[in-house]
Amino acid sequence: MTQHDDLPLPDYDHLPVGSLTSRIRTLSAAQLATVLRYEREHADRVQVVAALTYRLEQLNSGDAEPSGGAPDAAQSEAAPAPAGGSAASTATSGPPVNPPSHGDPTNPAQPR
Repeated sequence: MTQHDDLPLPDYDHLPVGSLTSRIRTLSAAQLATVLRYEREHADRVQVVAALTYRLEQLNSGDAEPSGGAPDAAQSEAAPAPAGGSAASTATSGPPVNPPSHGDPTNPAQPR
């Protein structure tokens, strides 16, 4: 049985799935097999097992290589909050809405 201390990813049990899928790119096939074995023995999360299995297949077939970087490098686990305001711009917003004043003779919906 694989132990937590044998894992190449520090604090593996507390990593969010999104962070985990990017961090496994730094692992070798042997390290990835260790993580996959641990995952199947413990949490056995379908999404994580699928990502680990796919990456291991890529490494074993030669379609991929471990990327540079350290698996324990500091990473932001959440998306940064917008700087404030709406993400809409003049290019993505609709036409301005300027309703005519009451009784405007150019508006056929208003009485004259």
